[in-house]
Amino acid sequence: MQYFAKQYDVAVIGAGHAGIEAGLASARLGCSTCVFTINLDWVGNLPCNPSIGGTSKGHLVREIDALGGEMGIAADLHSLQNRMLNVGKGPAVHSLRAQIDRRLYSQYMKHVLEKQDNLELRQAEIVDLKRNDDGLWEMMTNLEAIYTAKCVILATGTFLGGKIYVGDVSFSSGPDGMFPANKLSEALLRLGIETRRFKTGTPSRVNRRSVNTEILEIQEGDEETTPFSFNYNSKIENTEPCYVTYTNAETKRIILENLHRSPLYGGKIDGVGPRYCPSIEDKIVRFAEKERHQIFIEPCGSSENTEEMYLQGLSSSLPEDVQLAFIRTIPGLENAQVMRTAYAIEYDCVDPLTLKSTLEFENFEGLYGAGQFNGSSGYEEAAAQGLVAGINAARKILGKDEFILDRASSYIGTLIDDLVTKGCSDPYRMMTSRSEYRLILRQDNADLRLTEKGYEIGLISEERYNKFLHKKELIKQEDERIKKVVISPSDKLNEILVSRGTAPIKTGVRFSELIKRPQLDYKVLAEFDTERPDLPKEIFEQVEIEIKYEGYIKRQKSQIAEMKRLENKKIDFIKDFKDIVGLRLEAQEKLNKVRPANIGQASRISGVSPADISVLLIYLSSLGKENN
Repeated sequence: MQYFAKQYDVAVIGAGHAGIEAGLASARLGCSTCVFTINLDWVGNLPCNPSIGGTSKGHLVREIDALGGEMGIAADLHSLQNRMLNVGKGPAVHSLRAQIDRRLYSQYMKHVLEKQDNLELRQAEIVDLKRNDDGLWEMMTNLEAIYTAKCVILATGTFLGGKIYVGDVSFSSGPDGMFPANKLSEALLRLGIETRRFKTGTPSRVNRRSVNTEILEIQEGDEETTPFSFNYNSKIENTEPCYVTYTNAETKRIILENLHRSPLYGGKIDGVGPRYCPSIEDKIVRFAEKERHQIFIEPCGSSENTEEMYLQGLSSSLPEDVQLAFIRTIPGLENAQVMRTAYAIEYDCVDPLTLKSTLEFENFEGLYGAGQFNGSSGYEEAAAQGLVAGINAARKILGKDEFILDRASSYIGTLIDDLVTKGCSDPYRMMTSRSEYRLILRQDNADLRLTEKGYEIGLISEERYNKFLHKKELIKQEDERIKKVVISPSDKLNEILVSRGTAPIKTGVRFSELIKRPQLDYKVLAEFDTERPDLPKEIFEQVEIEIKYEGYIKRQKSQIAEMKRLENKKIDFIKDFKDIVGLRLEAQEKLNKVRPANIGQASRISGVSPADISVLLIYLSSLGKENN
């Protein structure tokens, strides 16, 4: 029999990475919040790779931290190996990645939620969702308890209509053998929310004892580690190595001979898979000319607690016997004991074009989406969306302005803008190339870009904010200092300059001018800068980058100014774009579907041409709104 259980300000459905950040943000901003999960033991689970960060994803984690989110500090506390990627390239693409103890990470996140004021964590499957006449959202659990909330955030990951595929075998399931959320999918359809099928997958896990690590290439962490969190003050120790191996001709032969048994190639899977993270069978087919593919063997946890290792690069939905056969052709894995079989999972998600930039549904007030439910992939993308959805749900209830990050402010802003204006035909993955402002949106300066916003929202403490202001002042002082300090010529200095392929100096040169040279940096010139203050490394890093890339940064700031000019031209008042004479039919249809808030967003919609934008600008001018 149904019974009324409780009312909340905000209800979050799902306790993965999106649900965690959404629930914490809402509660920390003062709203009574409940986070519902199918199983309390899997809060913050990492069902795919046991890592946080990576190329461009590390940017997202640092931005989440700068805004007051939890993912960065949780990753730092449970890091097994810490590495900065792309260090051989420019600072715009440097990205932090850490191997994580997945069980300890999950336990930590569960405990953080349990301790959070204004937040309740509850194991319950939500099987029905509807909006009542009083404006409240009503949820029913599988035990027929009724909960209501002013706002609901859907952070369901890959659970909605989840279906596992391993060769000819398929069954209804969530990730990692969890129950799926089938009835909630049906409830969304009853609401009038259309969903679509996407697919993702995960590789096998093997027992460390069965891996011949002695013949493998070892991959250690960085000697000098970098935390994700700007508020983490301890040194991160690397405690576990990773290993590298490769597939070969025999691996390829076995996969190709059994391709007909793949549900992906046999037509059994309808869902669209991630373009940038294909299965091994997909890689073998798509890159037929490649003789081998790189495989990383990574720990799932500390060797004190588990022997489970993750085979990054071997995602597959081939039958179990085929998986065993091709795994054992790979050097170091000849005697591999498979602990978990690789699988593909198909699930329901929403078209993000139906969402606003706040991640609230266009046509369902108080209902928000976050994470893989929105068509994205990855823990980091999910956490970023959860944070934004949680902030906006709380601000809506508190009667405050919407919180929207634009493309010029962050990778988070880029991610959400891409989703809600361009949509996605396959699971969206963040990459540095997606940002046109990546020299400004570096992972090293995420705090300088976003901590102020986090403080204004209410997620950054006074103590942390004061620490941030002190850092800004130190950067300013150091920048002013090196623009005044003059370095005198000397035989030793010129010898170093020549050895590094740059011209010697004959007269005194400002230190900042020397730093501008690509061949030089603070470290090389240290002994000639006799008045250098004792400052943290990050201060010198910020000053050096700003000076070296001054011209490029200035150019990007000019581009941002133009983008903001277009963003300020609001068009959200237009009810039907078919009424605007001169717009092409395709543009009318796309604009009516996406409902862009401004000219800037409209210009990024696929199918809206520069000529269409000119028509919109002329239309605004005719209304006297050209400067709105």
